[in-house]
Amino acid sequence: MRFTLAPEQRDFASSIDDLLSAADTPTVVRAWGSGEHEPGLALWRRLADLGVTGLAVAEEHGGLGASAVDLAVAVEMLGRHAVPGPVTESIAALPVLLADSGETRWLPGLASGEMIGTLAWQPHVPYAVDADVADIRLCVVDDALHEFAPAEPTSSVDAARLLSAVEIGAVVCPARTERAWAYGVLACAAQLLGAGRQLLEMSVDYAKQRSQYGNQIGGYQAIKHLLADVVTQLELARPLLYGAAVSLDADGTSTARDVSAARVACADAAYRAARTALQVHGAIGYTAEHDMALWLTKVRALRSVWGTQAWHREQVLGALLDERRVA
Repeated sequence: MRFTLAPEQRDFASSIDDLLSAADTPTVVRAWGSGEHEPGLALWRRLADLGVTGLAVAEEHGGLGASAVDLAVAVEMLGRHAVPGPVTESIAALPVLLADSGETRWLPGLASGEMIGTLAWQPHVPYAVDADVADIRLCVVDDALHEFAPAEPTSSVDAARLLSAVEIGAVVCPARTERAWAYGVLACAAQLLGAGRQLLEMSVDYAKQRSQYGNQIGGYQAIKHLLADVVTQLELARPLLYGAAVSLDADGTSTARDVSAARVACADAAYRAARTALQVHGAIGYTAEHDMALWLTKVRALRSVWGTQAWHREQVLGALLDERRVA
């Protein structure tokens, strides 16, 4: 199957890119990490005006009722610009979880951007991200949706992700979780792919600027090989991401396997991009003052949430073995 984005989807991605490029997101991310949330919340409101926060919300609740492919397009761009806040939780997983579970009262607020939600999901998402700014705090435990109160905060390698343990509260409703989990994994993978693309772009730009022994380091074969490996891995991950989105839209029998495969590929590609960026930048890449650190830490943080790499590999292997037995 040959898959390409529609012109409308490419235009949507360009609109998000233009908005975020003009928003000086590194400054917004640093402010968010220091506890100053207003610039980030203002950015979320502007994304809401583009329809980003309502992509996974049905039209009857004020959203766009968009496809999983549309969602992946948008969230990949948010990852490329390191947008702070509970992106996966509020924009992808929570709207689907609420709709499938029949709890629709918060959906209009999520769609309009007037509300931000966060979500913990035992055991794979044990901490809630940015619960201090979330209007909706929910937790999935044993196929039930609970409200929760944030407990003691814990630090993340990504300073812009404040993590909180959860004190589980009252049951909201029984939870129908299958599609919502897939949407969360897909969105996490899309963020990772976008962050990896940005790290590659920063590395290429730096390789063209930095000189050693009178030559640009980008002219050295060793640097070219490092960057070429990153390009290859990112380009191989991208079809898996959008193939998983197509499978999710079609409600295919292989959706769980496909989103896990996409997550593994995107996380591995983003991690390679991060390691290569450090090699290309040298010592300056280790400094918190350099903007690259914002993407490095985000990749490291996202790589270990919404299921570990080992867990997702087990899901892929199990699904393939089941298919082989049936055949």
